[in-house]
Amino acid sequence: MKRIFEIDPWQIITHTFQPEDKRLQESITSIGNEYMGMRGIFEEKYSGDTHKGIYLGGVWFPDKTRVGWWKNGYPQYFGKVINAVDFVSLDIKINGESVDLAKDPFTDFELSLDMKHGVLRRSYVVVKGDARVKITSERFVSLVRKELYANRLQIENVGDKPVEIGIVSFIDADVFNEDANYDERFWEVLAKDTHEYGAKLTAKTIRNPFGTPRFTTEMSASCVTELTPDGNWEEEKKVVNAFKGTLAPSEKAYFEKRVIIVTSRDYADRDAMDEAANMLQGTHLSVSFDTLLNEQAEAWQKRWSKADVTISGNDEAQQGIRFNLFQLFSTYYGSDSRLNIGPKGFTGEKYGGATYWDTEAFAVPLYLAVADPAVTHNLLEYRHNQLPGAYHNAQEQGLKGALYPMVTFNGIECHNEWEITFEEIHRNGTIAYAIFNYTRYTGDTEYVTHGGFDVLTGIARFWADRVHFSQRKGLYMIHGVTGPNEYENNVNNNWYTNLLAQWCLRYADEIAGKVVPEKRKELGVTDEERAKWLEIADKMYLPEDKELGIFVQHDTFLDKDLTPVKDLPADQLPLNQHWSWDHILRSPYIKQADVLQGIYYFMDKFPADVKKRNFDFYEPLTVHESSLSPCVHAILAADLHEEEKAVEMYERTARLDLDNYNNDTCDGLHVTSMTGSWLAIVQGFAGMRVENDTLRFAPFVPQAWDGYAFHVNFRGRLLHIDVTKERTSIRLLAGEPLTIKLNGEAVALTKE
Repeated sequence: MKRIFEIDPWQIITHTFQPEDKRLQESITSIGNEYMGMRGIFEEKYSGDTHKGIYLGGVWFPDKTRVGWWKNGYPQYFGKVINAVDFVSLDIKINGESVDLAKDPFTDFELSLDMKHGVLRRSYVVVKGDARVKITSERFVSLVRKELYANRLQIENVGDKPVEIGIVSFIDADVFNEDANYDERFWEVLAKDTHEYGAKLTAKTIRNPFGTPRFTTEMSASCVTELTPDGNWEEEKKVVNAFKGTLAPSEKAYFEKRVIIVTSRDYADRDAMDEAANMLQGTHLSVSFDTLLNEQAEAWQKRWSKADVTISGNDEAQQGIRFNLFQLFSTYYGSDSRLNIGPKGFTGEKYGGATYWDTEAFAVPLYLAVADPAVTHNLLEYRHNQLPGAYHNAQEQGLKGALYPMVTFNGIECHNEWEITFEEIHRNGTIAYAIFNYTRYTGDTEYVTHGGFDVLTGIARFWADRVHFSQRKGLYMIHGVTGPNEYENNVNNNWYTNLLAQWCLRYADEIAGKVVPEKRKELGVTDEERAKWLEIADKMYLPEDKELGIFVQHDTFLDKDLTPVKDLPADQLPLNQHWSWDHILRSPYIKQADVLQGIYYFMDKFPADVKKRNFDFYEPLTVHESSLSPCVHAILAADLHEEEKAVEMYERTARLDLDNYNNDTCDGLHVTSMTGSWLAIVQGFAGMRVENDTLRFAPFVPQAWDGYAFHVNFRGRLLHIDVTKERTSIRLLAGEPLTIKLNGEAVALTKE
């Protein structure tokens, strides 16, 4: 655990700069607007250790899979998000020398991420010889004008002698990914142009041998300043504008860099991109920077008015939940059905920037409640659009039906670890569960009986082919899988995987009974096939230990040395940073909720004593080395009235990155797991469930808090829930009257 920022309800702020924590600082101060984003890198030169990451939504590259021995069914490539052409960087010069905080002495450092308004600010006084200059920067990516990046600098001479100021602005295509093979560069420059106050560069991703689309980006930078132009020129992969001026003591100068970024994802050809860039540049330059800031503030206010969670009496908890919501909405807000939520968002390159099952398992419940239903509908459409890829993935394994990918940009599996790619098949169940979750929460049956049924049918056919029948036990089984606990590979009869397969088959049959006959005929779903689905579901083997009264994680789990985590030496944790993979695989330690993930999905289907026995058995063996783990444990602990454990797990999920719990935030934020803090409060502490089409709550307030409040959208209504230790108040702010349940009692709500 390491905390480098101060506690503040609306800001991520620090007044110190430690070079050894530069990457951690960059991750935590990342900004984005769904269309693009970047780590909290310095604009000016920095010669110390840094991870310069700038990313564009949906822009990626297929990097050749490199394995020692090729096996049939391996993905042909590993998809990865690639560093965008650098449009952020500047070179700030004082008396002809570049400012570099890795070398130059400086004072009065302040760095703040304003979460309320979506603006990153930084200031410091740098000393260059006998010159002292204060540099203040503020930058944002616009929510209102998605293609716009804006940066304003103020440079003030706080010394007692005149200083020469120079600013060199550029767009640079000579960039690379840290995770690329052999420092490979991914951009080739197609066109360059410069003029006194701006420049333009067009680049295209290099050719690839896999037939995946190449992306073209065009970036137009405009500089607004009172400094004097000092030349503009072109280099091999760079366009440059330079400016200069002299500042007397106490004199200030300002410099703005506005960049328009358009890509071939939105425009058919270069001419259309050119036209769009020119139009946007003219439009966005016609307004002042302060007007743009006001637009940004208003746009964020609209989001916060629907989604803010307020916590009274605990500023650490308050900062944590707001930080997580801010980063989630900076990554995804449902504006583009072609996009999804990468585990690192715009904050790093780990996990390739692709789509995982995290979205359906953890993000869908949050977006259902805090955003328009269309946002979640777009997430479902994303998977429906990629159904052909899911059929391809199954065929690669010689299986029928649809296997949704573990990692993807386009529906085709692009992860290069076998135990993840084609053993961790439980994600197929979560795709189906998201459809169920959307239908249950919104009451909208249109999707599930049309596009949703296409998906459910493909998934059911996969499970029906992937199982095998054990003649010895007279039951269906699933061998050779990896469950959510990735600290075990190639196990037989993972309880969670088998449970989801059973549920998927029954759910697909249930929906088959609700769709029109023409839809079943279109997909070739027969009565005989449905009967087979139900036979498999009814005879699915679910490992259980009657003596312990628990579900068994997989067939041989209880044969392990079941030593609890608390008995491990502290210097051995995290295991993944101290133990060999062989050592981890032989251990009983659980990376994240596995059996407990299944209980979480179907929480109201299990009696309290069953939930408690399983929680008490598995939680002590869990190391929570997946960012997705603490929230599930927090919700289950709250459901079991184990407040101390629920709060411990909330604090871990809410401040996972702010306090660097797993010592890996320097690689980027754990964006998809950031939903966990909201889930822990709303589904955990407030006990929100949907049961028989009725929304219900069973709230409590942690002892260390005075209270909390949040909004939820539910079936066309907007509710405000305010929980204190004395009472719970639920108000209907918009929509038709609604009856809910509060602590088991029916409460009729009418609009105030």
